[in-house]
Amino acid sequence: MISPDLKTLADYMTGEFDNQEQALADPAWYVHLKLWQVPVQLFTEDSITFFAEQANIVSLNRPYRPRLIRLQQKQEIKVQYYMPKNPSAVNGASTNIDLLKTLTVEDFELLPGCLLDVKIENKVFTASLPQGAKCCFNYAGETKQVSLGFQARQDEFLSYDKGIDSETGKALWGAILGPFRFQKR
Repeated sequence: MISPDLKTLADYMTGEFDNQEQALADPAWYVHLKLWQVPVQLFTEDSITFFAEQANIVSLNRPYRPRLIRLQQKQEIKVQYYMPKNPSAVNGASTNIDLLKTLTVEDFELLPGCLLDVKIENKVFTASLPQGAKCCFNYAGETKQVSLGFQARQDEFLSYDKGIDSETGKALWGAILGPFRFQKR
């Protein structure tokens, strides 16, 4: 069953976003990015799922970080991440409806440690990894760790995603000085 809260979160997350204001205000720390989060007809039996990717504004034709974001609700809302088995095969799907329609569950692999808990307060949805959880995946033969999290409001999406050095626990890239502040366009 899709609850009203889950529908609201999905509505907040759907669309095209960018962080232009943040990038102009603090260009030394924030690259101007575009983020797409597009609903896809996968896992429709019990959830709402998005195909997401982002790109630097100066190279919109080279999107990166393709992923599936699956919103589910049992007692509470949970967010599960999936990674494409072949990232280059899905690149650009967020803006290519024909490619988007070809995506299947089999094109993606579950990222087992990448399940976020969602808290709701005053129509603001905050998703974060449970204490002690490690979200890891294989990329180019190496295990990579990320810290995932976001906050969704009606017209704003804050991304707290960071790459983590698994040996030191220090952030390597991403929202090191605070979240990327994406405005819905």
